[in-house]
Amino acid sequence: MKNTLLKLYAKYRIFADENGQDLVEYALVVALIAFAATAGMNTLAGQINTAFLTIGNRLVNSIPVS
Repeated sequence: MKNTLLKLYAKYRIFADENGQDLVEYALVVALIAFAATAGMNTLAGQINTAFLTIGNRLVNSIPVS
């Protein structure tokens, strides 16, 4: 009986321990920021590509053909 209670107490202490909780929370925040940055960079990259294509087309069209 005493051994069973000791095992239950040890399991409770493992689940009640919050030392590693902060590390997990920080990791989740970093992962969320990385995901948002990746999504934003894909959108920004498409807009930059469109801007360069527009500039290139205008340069090509403005050069007189002999």
